[in-house]
Amino acid sequence: MKFFEIHYPYYALLKAESKEEALKLYVEAVCDDDGSLKEELKEVERDYALATYGRFSKTEDGKYIPISHVLEDFKNNEQMVLLMIQHCCNAYQTHNVKEGDLI
Repeated sequence: MKFFEIHYPYYALLKAESKEEALKLYVEAVCDDDGSLKEELKEVERDYALATYGRFSKTEDGKYIPISHVLEDFKNNEQMVLLMIQHCCNAYQTHNVKEGDLI
């Protein structure tokens, strides 16, 4: 699995098998392609993606995603949008956090 980051038009951190698959995920989950997405999308190192995801991933109610969920998302082979900025300075990840999970 590879990791990709895009800053414009909206920030997202994605996990996909290829740049083309990452673009598909971005268009499906974040924003339509105005023709510039392929140039904006950059592959990033796994460690950078892991640190970014762990540091900024929160649920919609503002709670941090438990580290066990962060590691689970990185270990599995599922392509996904790991992180996206929906509002100014608010990063959300759509993971379901259960009561009692350690953060």
